[in-house]
Amino acid sequence: MEGVSYQRFPKVKIRELKDDYAKFELRDTDASMANALRRVMIAEVPTIAIDLVEIEVNSSVLNDEFIAHRLGLIPLTSERAMSMRFSRDCDACDGDGQCEFCSVEFHLRAKCMNDQTLDVTSKDLYSSDHTVVPVDFTDSAGYDSSEQRGIIIVKLRRGQELRLRAIARKGIGKDHAKWSPAATVTFMYEAEIHINEDLMETLTLEEKQSFVESSPTRVFDIDPNTQQVVVVDPEAYTYDDEVIKKAEAMGKPGLVEIYAKEDSFIFTVESTGAIKASQLVLNAIEILKQKLDAVRLSEDTVEADDQFGELGAHMRGG
Repeated sequence: MEGVSYQRFPKVKIRELKDDYAKFELRDTDASMANALRRVMIAEVPTIAIDLVEIEVNSSVLNDEFIAHRLGLIPLTSERAMSMRFSRDCDACDGDGQCEFCSVEFHLRAKCMNDQTLDVTSKDLYSSDHTVVPVDFTDSAGYDSSEQRGIIIVKLRRGQELRLRAIARKGIGKDHAKWSPAATVTFMYEAEIHINEDLMETLTLEEKQSFVESSPTRVFDIDPNTQQVVVVDPEAYTYDDEVIKKAEAMGKPGLVEIYAKEDSFIFTVESTGAIKASQLVLNAIEILKQKLDAVRLSEDTVEADDQFGELGAHMRGG
């Protein structure tokens, strides 16, 4: 096995990038690596979320537990999450989870003084750290500040009051969904579509039109100049095999061949706003590298050399 290398060099190409959305291509790798990256983005990239709520006064219609749950699901800006300590590992507060190194303190005080319903929202939460605040969706949604004041926590009527103290801590989505930075992360195989031009020439214009319309999504179209069937959007193909079934029903098997490129994936990432979509991908790659390094350098892997010989050493890079 000397001289044999299984090392790959994945490539990433950005297609679209916004603060809360990213679409990119991942090439020259396999499905195991693509799925590992997806799972890390969803469940193992840390963010900050409210984890402890101390209610001082609550005369609203919602009970304490309901309000605490709603507070926990409010996304908080988490750019500094990677550098924060987990509360269970913090030696500054002996794991108490209430110090500046592993937590952020919030306060909320609201009371309705008139007959108009008072909306208590995420913007009424006051943070002890200006870098960790509730995510502001005003700009992205295009609403005027008078129309949208944040995520509603509870509504108060005259005389009702809510006062509380909350502690936000670092965590990961694997522990609770409130710490997941991803609204959704998906990937699909890039489709490779080949049309048999010789067979296509035997079809009439009506048959070509029928073939094009058999696809639930607009993958094919007819060129108005040449009257030929062309592929206009291979990414729209959903692997439903409808066009293949249509070709067989027309007595033209092999009219089109569709393969999934097993080393090419198209990712779609949507962030909750806790961190930017681009930073979510970068953090996930960094965490995945750390996990792979831990496996490569673990004693179990070293001991596996005795069982697998050169293959075990090669897996460790030796």
